[in-house]
Amino acid sequence: MEARDLLIIGGGPAGYVAAIRAAQLGGKVTLVEYDALGGTCLNRGCVPSKCLLHSVELYQSMQEAGQYGINATGVSVDLTKMMARKNAVISTHVSGVQSLLKASKIEVIKGRARLAPSRQVAIDDGQGQKQTIQAKKIILATGAKPITLPIPGADSPSGIISAEDVLDLDYIPKSLVMIGGGVIGVEMATILAKLGCQVSIVEMLPHILPLEDAELTAILAKALKDDGVQVYEGTKVSRIEDAGNGKSVTISNGEGEKKLEAEVVAIAVGYRPNTDGIGLEEAGVTLNKGAIQVNERLETGAPDIYAAGDVIGGMMLAYVAMEEGIVAAENALGRSSTIDYQAVPRCTFSLPELASVGLTEEEAVDQKYQVRVGRFPFAANSMATILGERRGLVKIITEPKYGQILGVHIIGPRATDLIAEATLAMKLEVTPQDIVATIHAHPSLSEALHEAALDITGETLHYPSRNRPAA
Repeated sequence: MEARDLLIIGGGPAGYVAAIRAAQLGGKVTLVEYDALGGTCLNRGCVPSKCLLHSVELYQSMQEAGQYGINATGVSVDLTKMMARKNAVISTHVSGVQSLLKASKIEVIKGRARLAPSRQVAIDDGQGQKQTIQAKKIILATGAKPITLPIPGADSPSGIISAEDVLDLDYIPKSLVMIGGGVIGVEMATILAKLGCQVSIVEMLPHILPLEDAELTAILAKALKDDGVQVYEGTKVSRIEDAGNGKSVTISNGEGEKKLEAEVVAIAVGYRPNTDGIGLEEAGVTLNKGAIQVNERLETGAPDIYAAGDVIGGMMLAYVAMEEGIVAAENALGRSSTIDYQAVPRCTFSLPELASVGLTEEEAVDQKYQVRVGRFPFAANSMATILGERRGLVKIITEPKYGQILGVHIIGPRATDLIAEATLAMKLEVTPQDIVATIHAHPSLSEALHEAALDITGETLHYPSRNRPAA
């Protein structure tokens, strides 16, 4: 039996990127995936959701076209075509991943893999064919799966869907309760609300997008409410029951108990590492709070076995998984690599978009930093006015002694693109003065970041600064 240099279990962002990187380093690589290449991100998450979000943003723009001097009448949604385009986008990129793996001469096997003794992997294709492959090194990249709610009625066979199911709806529900106000819940609620569904979001923690800066999430909550979304923050769900032609969701907060009735209930309370049935215990791979435990080189406790992506917990983001896949592959092929988690952008593709990197203001204060904050509203930005989206702001959090940027938070048009400059700034440890000294094009949305950096010292040029020293 000829041993592979590397065998990877899982073909999502961590797995397929690890395979390509290992092949670049000269390794003989086998990738095992039982479902579609690209994993949750490409097939049931990032790509299809952003495809639908682009569709509804275009729909909204056409509805508002009159203010731009464009007459667009009879604009309507064809959900079948919208979903068909989404599926075509997925297919295009799955084919792209297949082509990349083929070009790198990576062996791809379809089937379920399980760790066996002595770095062997048993593979079952589900059609009666089984084989065992010997590998010098192994990377576990099995991803994650949706969390189920342990509340009465959450397992009902009808009227309950997951956030992933929203991406394949063949009709628009008249009403829906979204349990979970994190990134996925907010994005799915945005899609449905723009398509005419009456949506209610229920979030247990004090505000939606609990990991984000509260000042910005308050702006987003208002935007959602302006679109007709009911937002319940700091609210628990105690049970789900049948009610007429739909469901009744019992919620409670400081104001007491209330029932929300809707045609459908969607559950979007996050993901958990997918560690079931892959032979971890037999191989000596240990778990920590349900995730595979790894060191900074992404090595597990078992010799020559690595893990990367959502299965190790932490930041469950596709682009973090890709970077972890690269690090794991490089270490498996004899290099010495680690990953820097200090400058990782977080993006929510709501309308308006919200993106951030680093500490929130609340986190910075809790960590005993002396905090100085610069802000600049998109209402004072020329390009935002041109685009017709003036909601939101850029917020830069610094500590004044060394001028270190602790965090950058953006809500507004194309925030998910603008955050790249802030991420690079934090990665390179530049100061707000370096951003100020960098010439930004005009008119552009990026000028808002430049002005927010100016605001730290009260020297904004296009908006009266609250930080300006008294004359």
